[in-house]
Amino acid sequence: MYPGRNFPPRRQNRRENVNESIRVREVRAVFPDGTTEVMPTAAALRKAQDLGLDLVLIAPTAVPPVAKAVDFGHYQYDLKKKQHDARKKQHVVQVKELKFRPNTDDHDYDFKKNHAIRFLQEGNRVKAVVQFRGREIAHADLGKKLLMRFAADLTAYGTVEGMPRLEGRNAHVLISPVKTFVKGEKPEKPEKSDKPAPPPAS
Repeated sequence: MYPGRNFPPRRQNRRENVNESIRVREVRAVFPDGTTEVMPTAAALRKAQDLGLDLVLIAPTAVPPVAKAVDFGHYQYDLKKKQHDARKKQHVVQVKELKFRPNTDDHDYDFKKNHAIRFLQEGNRVKAVVQFRGREIAHADLGKKLLMRFAADLTAYGTVEGMPRLEGRNAHVLISPVKTFVKGEKPEKPEKSDKPAPPPAS
């Protein structure tokens, strides 16, 4: 005979804060016609059922708690849709790393600069890193100059967080996106005036 096994208790699929599971005595009931009334929970439930609806507790911490007469299936669908849309709007800031060498040519530099602009427009931070190999570390100042140039070229899109730092065989600088910059919009440029410049004062 096999010994008995202890299985965890099954979770009951119980609707909390809906209809008969609402445990408070009194609620502020909201009905589809816009009327709001403070009344006993049992009375609010009967009225909701007479309308062919469920009574859902939507603000349990309010005084008194707020319950709404709705179709519970539609209510759940709308709630999940709102949560899904909210998650889509949330943006997780990432740190995008771009690597350079002290002697990076202009073509590679421009290519990575354009990547950095796109990352900053998306709301991410950019970490530019210059890697030194062998005796290149003796010319660390060249790497720092490259990073300063890179940061200056991104002034319209990002803000530098401190000066370039040398750690081991790498120099790096961190750039954060400009909060007021909106993706799809170009930085404003000073308007050119068609009027001729005034003659110098004599």
